[in-house]
Amino acid sequence: MTMTYQPTCDLQAMRARATLYRQIRQFFAERDVLEVETPILSQAGVTDVHLASVQAQRHVLGKAHTHYLQTSPEFAMKRLLASGSGPIYQICKVFRDDEHGRKHNSEFTMLEWYRPGFSLKDLMFEVSDLLNVTLKARFGEIRPTILSYKHAFMDRLDLNPLQATLQELKDCCRRVGLNLDLGNDRLGYIDLLFSHMVEPSLGFDTAVFLTDFPPERASLAKTRIDEEGELVAARFVLYIEGLELANAYDELIDADVLRSRFEADNAERAKLGLHVMPIDKYLLAALPNMPECSGIALGIDRLLMIATNQMKLEQVITFPADIS
Repeated sequence: MTMTYQPTCDLQAMRARATLYRQIRQFFAERDVLEVETPILSQAGVTDVHLASVQAQRHVLGKAHTHYLQTSPEFAMKRLLASGSGPIYQICKVFRDDEHGRKHNSEFTMLEWYRPGFSLKDLMFEVSDLLNVTLKARFGEIRPTILSYKHAFMDRLDLNPLQATLQELKDCCRRVGLNLDLGNDRLGYIDLLFSHMVEPSLGFDTAVFLTDFPPERASLAKTRIDEEGELVAARFVLYIEGLELANAYDELIDADVLRSRFEADNAERAKLGLHVMPIDKYLLAALPNMPECSGIALGIDRLLMIATNQMKLEQVITFPADIS
């Protein structure tokens, strides 16, 4: 058997990546946003039950420790914000265990940036400006639309996910042919409907900012009351051609609330038999000094897929996990 040693992407894709990095760095240089670098290994990791951190063994001051490859540079960057960095961005490698497929690889490249004093609407304008630089060659002008999570559901399934009962969600799943028994997991049914019936249709006419997620999906974002009096997560996700490209938060800076979310995540992890994650005490110590800001994480490999009109992630990265 001949051993495959060549990359899965071609030289044109490698050149497109180099061009994309130049465009991004020029974009932020013109806006006086500082490029920073933080460690990819940490003593704490993400508690989200839907994300699995890659563990690494290393010695620190002569003692063996289990540390974690970052799923995002978020925690470390927030410590910089709390230390007075001002607006910052980073291009870095991130890791999510056992995520592989057409749109996934367990190691990928992320662009993350934070804007003190920015609202989510301000950040949407800046993201639009960046898209009009990086995707201009393919699309010309991009003018994203804004759509709430709730109305995306109602448009496609005639169901308000913020109010729907467990039985209504089960009935809706059966109606569209999703015959999966998730027991009493109401959020699980919402996620199932979203991933199969809503998400694949987003962002084909133009880019879409999907806003106001269910409050249970707030993660590290604040919550707020929407125009119809319902509690929602203050965050948005960018979609182009059915592909999730970026995730943005009106950043939570209340350390007590964040600690309670981390602890709730870990309780759920224990219940599901998942690894309970160490909580980042440095992040919690930093939050009282962190400015009000909005932040966003954007998948560079997926952006490159869109820019070069490729259908598979392996066509824009050199060596996927199975041959790296």
